[in-house]
Amino acid sequence: QRKNPFSSDDRLVSKPVHTHRGDPTYGRPPEGSRTEQRGKDAHSHVGKEVEELCLIIRSTGEVGEDGHVSVTFGQLFETYVTISNKVVGILLRARKHGLVHFEGEMLWQGKDDDVVITLL
Repeated sequence: QRKNPFSSDDRLVSKPVHTHRGDPTYGRPPEGSRTEQRGKDAHSHVGKEVEELCLIIRSTGEVGEDGHVSVTFGQLFETYVTISNKVVGILLRARKHGLVHFEGEMLWQGKDDDVVITLL
């Protein structure tokens, strides 16, 4: 579009052609762009889903001897699947942020129903 003589979009002309790995803007959308806003909105939405997942674990799980609330993946899946079909992805995001703990890299319905998920 930069070289397109029929493009009337002046925003394209002022942008740098390439960014490099050392550049702080590398891999990021232009500041103030709609793409940046969509990314922020998506991040906010996922954060709310993680919070909702933690609330469901707290309400359906049982308090263990260590004081942490735990629930099996099978029980959580049956409860949470009616709310969202992305339960495994949300669990992985919650673990990445240190909110839950479970063994294994991925959880599969049926195979991992007995895996214990602990709310940290």
